[in-house]
Amino acid sequence: MTLTEIDAKLTGLATRYHIGDVTLLAGRLLMSFIFLHEGVTLIIHFDGAAKAMAAQGVGLPLFVATIALQLGAGLSVAAGVLTRLGAIGLGFFCLATATLFHTNFASQTELLNFEKDLAIAGGMFVLAVAGAGRISLDWLVMAYLQQRKRDKEMVAALLAVENHMTVDVRLPV
Repeated sequence: MTLTEIDAKLTGLATRYHIGDVTLLAGRLLMSFIFLHEGVTLIIHFDGAAKAMAAQGVGLPLFVATIALQLGAGLSVAAGVLTRLGAIGLGFFCLATATLFHTNFASQTELLNFEKDLAIAGGMFVLAVAGAGRISLDWLVMAYLQQRKRDKEMVAALLAVENHMTVDVRLPV
């Protein structure tokens, strides 16, 4: 069996069992976990985290917005609803975090955090292009809206046919 034949068989299996969609689901859940965990942790330790962020120059409104973004976009990506928007938001958030807070490359920990944030941002941008896949609320909403559109088109076509029909009735006299 050649490599091309093996590739064709694997592609067929992946398509049949929706492996791409399962993989997108797993990736969405894994990538969103860090944001959901961090958002919940910041809420639980709100006072201490707000003081620590203030020391970094982040005011309370931006701190609260950060929590909202992490939880809102994290849930968006995990559930697969408005996934592309959530992924773009988190991707830009990671880029901002990397460039604003992790630039002391003399520290191995800061360099690692910088690289981690860049990698997560890249993953989020890839997710924004790929979309959530079939195992998502996005897909269910899209399927529902497409069915509604088909139903409306069918009703419009039936009404158009009905309006153009003429009935010729003759009475026997």
